[in-house]
Amino acid sequence: MTTNSVSLPDARPVRVRFAPSPTGFLHIGGARTALFNWLYARHTGGTFLLRIEDTDAARNSQEAVEVILTGLRWLGLDWDEGPLTGDASAPGKGAVGPYFQSQRGDRYRERVAWLVANGHAYEHEGAIRFRMPRDPIVIPDLVVGKVTRELTDREKLEPDFVIVRSDGQPVFHLVNVVDDLDMGITHVIRGEDHLSNTAKHIALFRAFGVAPPEYAHIPLILNIDGSKMSKRDKGASLLSYIEEGFAPEAVANYLCLLGWSPKGNREVVSLPEVVSLFDLPQILRHNARFDLKKLHWLNGEYIKTMSGERFHELAVQALQRMGFNTAAFPAAYVKAAVETAKPKVKQFTEVRHFAAFYFRDELEFDTAELRTELLATDRVLLGRLRAAFAAVAAWDAKSSEAALKAVATEAAVKIGLLVHPLRLAVSGSPVGPSLYHALEVLGREKVLQRLDWVLNQAPA
Repeated sequence: MTTNSVSLPDARPVRVRFAPSPTGFLHIGGARTALFNWLYARHTGGTFLLRIEDTDAARNSQEAVEVILTGLRWLGLDWDEGPLTGDASAPGKGAVGPYFQSQRGDRYRERVAWLVANGHAYEHEGAIRFRMPRDPIVIPDLVVGKVTRELTDREKLEPDFVIVRSDGQPVFHLVNVVDDLDMGITHVIRGEDHLSNTAKHIALFRAFGVAPPEYAHIPLILNIDGSKMSKRDKGASLLSYIEEGFAPEAVANYLCLLGWSPKGNREVVSLPEVVSLFDLPQILRHNARFDLKKLHWLNGEYIKTMSGERFHELAVQALQRMGFNTAAFPAAYVKAAVETAKPKVKQFTEVRHFAAFYFRDELEFDTAELRTELLATDRVLLGRLRAAFAAVAAWDAKSSEAALKAVATEAAVKIGLLVHPLRLAVSGSPVGPSLYHALEVLGREKVLQRLDWVLNQAPA
């Protein structure tokens, strides 16, 4: 086997990676780790790799891999390369797609054989153990600072550690280092909980005769009360933000602020601007606290200033996830419908409350009480409004508003006595987008149909 016998040059281009395990869950901390790696690669003009640590066949599945890929794509994090056909160990020229450790078993066996042959590892009770140096190992971390790792009292009794289990399965420490070595990783940016593993990894790199990459261990993400965020905590899964209708750019912005801060204490910072500013020495040393209320606020700020095109894209995606077949309606109608909801929406799950009525054939009410309330409306007054709408020459927001006000004036009633039942009649809800613009989007025919339905029902 051929190994690198000399250290790689210091000025080599930046190559970073995100290496999650596909267990059906992408933790918000893992998403931030991916984001920080991606930001550093984009800031330096380097390369960002995605590597799936799927050697544990019992825990991994393709569905779990898709959870990771979906989450990264949703955040806008693109990776730069994939394994080469027939040579998954070599970086650089393959089709874009993640590397899979499960496809690299031959490479791990080759590396282990070399360690054994050169006296760096040995067989013990069916497993392969690495000869760990007894001297302290200094870790020059770019975030934490210089850390000296000495053997613990327990490790002094048995400092050597397993790199291949008795069943032939290589362990995390080995495959992590072999992958980083083969793929030319220059910087390892990962959570501070991995700092305890780093001395072992440095020792393995040195055994292969290669300088280790530079390490940057980023602070942990804690709950707002200071406790460590677990998988069961609210907000821990990236998938929940997709399901709950957050804008991906708002979530990415917030993740940037968990351990990094731009000058001036700004909080709304677009991802392209973060790319221009981001560098490893700026990562904060203290642990970050996850504040869901702040994320909700930030999401609202993004939606408030979002372009109509982007709002339309995310709103339609949200409606489709909730079971509405927007594709069955003309594109111009869908665009106009979701546009009326924009001033009201702070989370895309709310689009349902303000735009669902556009995409229903029959009137549905928020509650049974609202249906009863509408059917108790003055039928004569509602009938006059229906006749006025039918007689309007041009159907738009201004003409429908003028027609309603004319009916109210003629009947000597406040316009609220018409506005409220009209809104219930066309949307089934007491709240919604601008009523007159909603009428324009729905179209005269559908508005009259819904008024006819009310007028033809038995009074409550």
